[in-house]
Amino acid sequence: MTQYREILRLHSQGISQRNIAASCACSRNTVSKIIQRAEELGIAWPLEKELTDGELRQRLFAEVAQPPTRKHPDYEYIHREMAKSGVTLSLLWNEYCENCRASQEIPLMYSQFCHHYQMYTQKSNATMRIQRKPGEQLEVDWAGQTASIIERETGAIITMYVFVGVLAYSQYAYVEAFASQDQESWITAHINMYLFFGGSTRVLIPDNLKTGVDKASGHSPVINKIYHEMAEHYNTAVIPARVRKPKDKPNVEGSVSVVSTWILAALRKQQCFSAAELNRAIREKLDVLHVKPFQKKEGSRRSVFMTEEKPFLLPLPTTPYELATWKTATVQFNYHISVEKMHYSIPYEYIKFRVDVRMTRSVIEVFYNNNRVCSHPRLHGKPGQYSTMEDHMPENHKKFIQWNANRFITWAQSVGT
Repeated sequence: MTQYREILRLHSQGISQRNIAASCACSRNTVSKIIQRAEELGIAWPLEKELTDGELRQRLFAEVAQPPTRKHPDYEYIHREMAKSGVTLSLLWNEYCENCRASQEIPLMYSQFCHHYQMYTQKSNATMRIQRKPGEQLEVDWAGQTASIIERETGAIITMYVFVGVLAYSQYAYVEAFASQDQESWITAHINMYLFFGGSTRVLIPDNLKTGVDKASGHSPVINKIYHEMAEHYNTAVIPARVRKPKDKPNVEGSVSVVSTWILAALRKQQCFSAAELNRAIREKLDVLHVKPFQKKEGSRRSVFMTEEKPFLLPLPTTPYELATWKTATVQFNYHISVEKMHYSIPYEYIKFRVDVRMTRSVIEVFYNNNRVCSHPRLHGKPGQYSTMEDHMPENHKKFIQWNANRFITWAQSVGT
């Protein structure tokens, strides 16, 4: 099912249509059509929370209206200005809008402005070296080299896996060791990394890992639900690196080697007896790496990060992402689903439907075709408990539960008087 809401969210972040198509596993034509139609109707992110993908689709394509005539900019001038240091398409679009207002003409929307400029560069074969921009990309991966800790009681050697996140512009890095490469470790690493950086980037580039990508095939990977949900929480777009294409994330590939040399190799003779102790040692080595001067340019990772990149990071949400897990379940004839030996009601119209269930420590949420159906406070304690909402029942069941002890007592009292 097309992710209409997600396409508009990523578009609002200035993500390219090619990357939106990659993140949402759909064609670029579909992305272009949805964005163009939304702009024609004045539909923009943020949307109402209750608006589902199905309702949004009906709004977008219920009736096709004729778009107003808009003035196009001088694309040759735009291209010359883009070659200058510090000039962005956003800046040039604002200047162009001011000129249009002065001449009482209608400007292009920002996305249309970017799209037509891209078409101009392709048609004229006009290319330039585009440098990475601060706050734009964050690249993440597991290091190929592992670390280890010693279990105090037995002396057993426990392998630790090392997560690396690198800001593409400043090469400022975050490193943390985990006992596993599972989904929980992967998401926890991202949560801690964003706190460490003090912000997020517009684009997140992971390797094609099972912990982040369900299916990898060229430019059409499918982001798994938990990873996508975490990215949405931090207002970033996940654009996975292509299989066997290390140039898609050259900074993290290079930084993995640097981390292996500077941190893991330097710690090879140091004995650590817990994950916390190992990560403290890693942080000490990472601090040294960050202040080490660059060889081919001025400054260090830390100085470039603090002065040039950190101001451009997106602000963090008020609360960190709460790790969730997902499962599928079939709604039974008693209009309940079973989740870890607890039972939760679903509207009876969904009997025998397969639904998606999102689970956190406090909440159970149920979705059908990406639309939220209902939610329950999560049950804890003795297995076999039921959480049942009267609104989910058929009418005959609602009438049945009204015949309870209190009703009979009230009736008896009224007869007795």
